[in-house]
Amino acid sequence: MGARKRLAAEKRKESRKTQYFAKLNNVPSSPRKMRYVVDMIRGMEVNRALGTLRFSKKAASADVEKLLRSAIANWEQKNDRKAEDGELYVTTVYVDEGVTLKRMRPAPQGRGYRIRKRSNHVTLFVGTKNND
Repeated sequence: MGARKRLAAEKRKESRKTQYFAKLNNVPSSPRKMRYVVDMIRGMEVNRALGTLRFSKKAASADVEKLLRSAIANWEQKNDRKAEDGELYVTTVYVDEGVTLKRMRPAPQGRGYRIRKRSNHVTLFVGTKNND
């Protein structure tokens, strides 16, 4: 690894120490379905976001709720204290496309239809309003 690349990697690693996030990889649902749930909570206060996810009918909301609880726990672990009401917010959350499993389904007259089983990666950042 070159010096410039190493310095950039170290700088990125140092900046991650002051950010509080959780990441969920290889969720077996399409990114489009996950983005619909994630868009509901972007920018919300964490307790309100947990309530929104709890009562959402979407199946992906259970995964996002678990991820949000993990991000809150990471924040509490790094700051050595409990999060107070109205203090933490979902600052950034994004969904990336994961691997796609390609399968074939039998079709009439000896043909085969392609099935794409998509997956996604979700990254969720929490922080305080004045820290942004």
